[in-house]
Amino acid sequence: MMTHALTNGHVSSEVVEVELTETRDSLDAPVNGNGVGEQVMDDGSIQDTHWDLEDIKATFEALLFVSHDPLTMEKLASVLEGVPKSTLKTTMQALQDEYEQVGRGLQITEVAGGFVMVTRPEHSAAIKQLSKAKTSTKLSRSALEAMAIISYKQPITRSEIEKIRGVETSGVLRTLLDQKMIRIVGRQEIPGRPILYGTGKQFLQRFGLRDLRDLPPLKELKDLGTSESLSLELPFDSQEAPEESRVADLSA
Repeated sequence: MMTHALTNGHVSSEVVEVELTETRDSLDAPVNGNGVGEQVMDDGSIQDTHWDLEDIKATFEALLFVSHDPLTMEKLASVLEGVPKSTLKTTMQALQDEYEQVGRGLQITEVAGGFVMVTRPEHSAAIKQLSKAKTSTKLSRSALEAMAIISYKQPITRSEIEKIRGVETSGVLRTLLDQKMIRIVGRQEIPGRPILYGTGKQFLQRFGLRDLRDLPPLKELKDLGTSESLSLELPFDSQEAPEESRVADLSA
C-alpha cells in the first residue's frame, strides 16, 4: 500500500506518475499458473563463473613445491575440484611462461606425464657446490648398460639381456628394481614363463623424459660412437617409426 502525499488536499502528481509506472510494469510481467506476475531476468545479467587464475597459479606453485612426483592434470583436477581441465591447462601454461620470462632459478617442466618444478641447468654448478657432501646413488656401468638394453628392447627377459651383454645380470636387475628404474611388466608366454622387464616412471624422471618417444634413436648414438660396445638394434625402423611399431610406453 502506498501512502499518498497530499498537496492542498489533492494527490501529488509525482505519486500519480509513480503509480502509473508500477501498473505498466506489472502488466508487462509474465503471469505464472497462479496468476502471479514473475520478474524475468535479462540473459545479460547472468554472468559465467570466473575463476581467480592468480589464486590457481599460486596453488599450482605450492603443490609443485611439495610434491615428490610429477603432478598430472588428473591429480590437479582432483585437488582443485570444480575447476575445468581447460582452465587448469591454460593456467599451467601461463605459469610456465611466467617462469620463463622472469628468468628465475626454477622452471616448470613436463616429465613422465606430469609437471615438476626443477632448477635451471645454468645453476647446476652452484647447486653442486652446495651439495658436495650429499651425493645421489649413482648407477654403475653395468647397470647403465642393462638400463639401456631394457629401455630400447622392452619388454625383455633376463636371458635376452644376458645374451646381449654376455654376462650374468641378476644382481644388476635387483639393483635397478630396488631403485625403481625398472619394473616387472609380465611374463613371456613360453615354457618356464620368464619375467619380462620394462622401464618405470623413475627412469623417466631420472633422465628428464616425458615418455619413451623422447629416447634418442640408436642411430644417433652410433654416430657418436657411444654404442659400439652394445650391439643393440632398434625394435623398429629408425627411419620410419609408425606409432604401432614403436616401443610401447610401459612406464605408466
